[in-house]
Amino acid sequence: MRSRGFDGFSYADLASAIGIRKASIHYHFPRKSDLGLALMQRYRADLDQQLDAIDASSKTGGERLKRQIRRYRDALGVGDRLCLCVALSISSEAFDDTVTHEMLSFRSRSVDWLRSVFEQGLADQSISNVADPAAEAMSCLAVLEGAHLAGRTQGSVMRFDEAVRLLTDRLAQR
Repeated sequence: MRSRGFDGFSYADLASAIGIRKASIHYHFPRKSDLGLALMQRYRADLDQQLDAIDASSKTGGERLKRQIRRYRDALGVGDRLCLCVALSISSEAFDDTVTHEMLSFRSRSVDWLRSVFEQGLADQSISNVADPAAEAMSCLAVLEGAHLAGRTQGSVMRFDEAVRLLTDRLAQR
């Protein structure tokens, strides 16, 4: 899914990759959108844990942002994968309202967290030129997701790094 997108894999692909029968997957996830919902719920829980860990171990807004940028970069692999939310977003028309709602909830959590990062970065001066933390959060998520797509399209983490350079250049060097 993360390398070919949600529309680019089948239950047969999944069954082969994990060594179980296709019928076993269908038993637990009768529709592909059921699988998408379960994946997004698990991904959201993972996101909450990872953001909490970043918060607990980072002293400044700039450190928090730097670690989030690193999360996105790491999720790209060697330029052959997308983070799950970006991969699923590309196929959003294939989902019912429950999956779409979960994806929107995931994005809302990301934006809210980024807003707090930019608020902290403004207060502690670890992120330069912060004008409006809420607008910065929306733009930052768009940059991270766009950089992800650019890196995946060209199969290069260097493309990701180039796409986020204006963002990383705003982080105070401490």
